[in-house]
Amino acid sequence: MDCNFFCDGVDKAPQRSLFNALGMTHEEMQRPLVGIVSSYNEIVPGHMNIDKIVDAVKMGVAMAGGTPVVFPAIAVCDGIAMGHTGMKYSLVTRDLIADSTECMALAHHFDALVMIPNCDKNVPGLLMAAARVNVPTVFVSGGPMLAGHVKGNKTSLSSMFEAVGSYSAGKMSAEDVEEFENNACPTCGSCSGMYTANSMNCLTEVLGMGLRGNGTIPAVYSERIRLAKKAGMAVMELYRKNIRPRDIMTEKAFENALTADMALGCSTNSMLHLPAIANECGISINLDMANEISARTPNLCHLAPAGHAYMEDLNEAGGVYAVLNELSKKNLIHTDVMTVTGQTLGENICGVVNKNHDIIRPIESPYSETGGIAVLKGNLAPDRCVVKRSAVAPEMLTHKGPARVFNSEEEAIEVIKGGGIKAGDVVVIRYEGPAGGPGMREMLSPTSAIAGMGLDKDVALITDGRFSGATRGAAIGHVSPEAVNGGTIAYVQDGDIISIDIPNYSITLEISDEELEERKKNTKLLKKENISGYLKRYSQMVSSADKGAIINKF
Repeated sequence: MDCNFFCDGVDKAPQRSLFNALGMTHEEMQRPLVGIVSSYNEIVPGHMNIDKIVDAVKMGVAMAGGTPVVFPAIAVCDGIAMGHTGMKYSLVTRDLIADSTECMALAHHFDALVMIPNCDKNVPGLLMAAARVNVPTVFVSGGPMLAGHVKGNKTSLSSMFEAVGSYSAGKMSAEDVEEFENNACPTCGSCSGMYTANSMNCLTEVLGMGLRGNGTIPAVYSERIRLAKKAGMAVMELYRKNIRPRDIMTEKAFENALTADMALGCSTNSMLHLPAIANECGISINLDMANEISARTPNLCHLAPAGHAYMEDLNEAGGVYAVLNELSKKNLIHTDVMTVTGQTLGENICGVVNKNHDIIRPIESPYSETGGIAVLKGNLAPDRCVVKRSAVAPEMLTHKGPARVFNSEEEAIEVIKGGGIKAGDVVVIRYEGPAGGPGMREMLSPTSAIAGMGLDKDVALITDGRFSGATRGAAIGHVSPEAVNGGTIAYVQDGDIISIDIPNYSITLEISDEELEERKKNTKLLKKENISGYLKRYSQMVSSADKGAIINKF
């Protein structure tokens, strides 16, 4: 008979007395104790509906013979945190989420877990926790937002940010901006493009930790509620079969995730999160792997911001499983890996049909023969940097121009919105890395301003910070080493020529080695002095971006 750790023995009587205080019956105390990790809150649109998902999961767990018990996880809305000091607190929550969930799960000896994430750092944070705790676990997200509609066209949050740039450039009226404001984000759910939240929820499916549709079924669909009930039932099957996260999140599973990442055109933030999750599984992901996989993986999807399709369109076309099925036709994925269905990935995708070849290109006719993300290396980024190649205009895949250097996001935005950036420039924003920021802020505001002004095909942006999945254009982030740690980016000067060659994975500051060494001798690195609290501890502990901005190295 299924039973939990506390159900028998006089020595467990004190714990059972506390379960009595919770109102539990004897029958509930006898069943496996299943923790339901709820990321519900009332400030993040992607999380405001999670209470409904929680109720459905509880129903599924109870139907399948478990006792569900809910406890919380935090989440930050990157869109609300964007463009001000609040963004320093986004990436750092990934580790807070992992740490606090680990503490709750192990302190209360749960037999199994259902994780209910949705937005950005919440997803990888809970995947990291799942790997640490390593009890049977299923993920079910809150689901993506439906696309907005402005002037007869589908739209999303990235268009909203770009509208602000267009207004600053005199290309859009205040009334037009207000129309975007009122219509870009029409429902609850994670923002409707292939931004970070949806990227990570889709990759959760690929890793085998979520059921079919986890990444794509819209938040407002009743199908999402049915999925949540199935997740609750599925975790009980995993419990009985003793299938655990580290049985599922294997080296082969992470190779699948990197491959699907390239095919889907996921956010560059996946290059921070996949290594961090893998690290918790005792698996090392070197960013060079990304280029190796990208070289053989075609890009099959152009969802916003790379194109004008949205998560609801991907869902209708067959979802993540349809993409995986296309990749399997050329043996690009491992089909023998285990998943939370209790079946292999190959069994899961067997017979899945690609219903819309405009949304998911057939493997024989991709958008490009190489994947959506590229990792660049050169003297400006000796330890690599990352760009979402699928969202770069063809004419910007190679670019050479003079540097315009800023020591913070705020400095850059002021000049960009003031019209101080011209075609051909390479904007460099530094001291925004994991340790130097601290917190590695997203640069959606400056990239959107550039795009909104119509300069996305003429101006590149390079930073030791990172980008939103909503960013498009030649936006190159995660420059490592970062400025505060003496990376080359700290020594770039206004007017220096920077050469970018994305097809050949290179980025070069065109000065001599001798000149660079001289600058290193004569340049004082900037370190922020007014850092306190969690950010101070984080800045002292965090790794570089190329290692996944991790705290715990295993």
